[in-house]
Amino acid sequence: MNLSDVIIILVRPEEPGNIGAVCRAMKNCGLSRLRLVNPLTQDEVVIRARAVHATDVWEKAEIFDTLAPTLVDCGVVIGTTRRHGHKRGLSMLPEEAVHFIQDHGGTAALVFGNERTGLEDAELALCGFSSHIPTAEDFPSLNLSHAVQIFAYELFRCLGSSKSVPGKWTPMDMSKIVTIASSITDSLASLGFYKQRDREYQEKFFRNVISRAGLSEREGVYMVDIFAKAVRLARS
Repeated sequence: MNLSDVIIILVRPEEPGNIGAVCRAMKNCGLSRLRLVNPLTQDEVVIRARAVHATDVWEKAEIFDTLAPTLVDCGVVIGTTRRHGHKRGLSMLPEEAVHFIQDHGGTAALVFGNERTGLEDAELALCGFSSHIPTAEDFPSLNLSHAVQIFAYELFRCLGSSKSVPGKWTPMDMSKIVTIASSITDSLASLGFYKQRDREYQEKFFRNVISRAGLSEREGVYMVDIFAKAVRLARS
């Protein structure tokens, strides 16, 4: 499954600025399929202005009169809501919802309600599951585009690009930690540092320290280079 299998559905959106901001949030995270149900406004100027460089998402958006027809090709449908209750069933966190989508496969839809009233009970009943974003009790309401961004980010982390990022922290596994600790004690041994049989203890010491420090691979290599340079300087 990939990001192109996920559809974002906005039900009765009121603010054209929110529609444009949703387009931008989607494109930030590699999503491109947008469906609108009975939008209360379609102000092109405002939508395009807020979408910035994501107007292609808006241009490809599909518009429907009711929610049901938007879901016929979706295997998983998750409605978002901040309200809880018996009629609304069990609700997943965004990351749980995204992992469920990934595990199920096929086409999936995330459904977002009107900015002021959210999804109606009848609309949520068309969804197989519900999901909510935990917020502070004294101000629980999120902007529509912000809510979409949170789910879009989780989708991108789960289904999006796994390419490494320059400078990204990459933790070392124990085999690399052992190698680095051995390299450091090799450098110290070459200087005659171990007059007594304490190298094994110090190697274990370096392993433990490096492990607890959570050094990246790059930092580990840099540490080895420092000790190697100290040896070269001592010998010169």
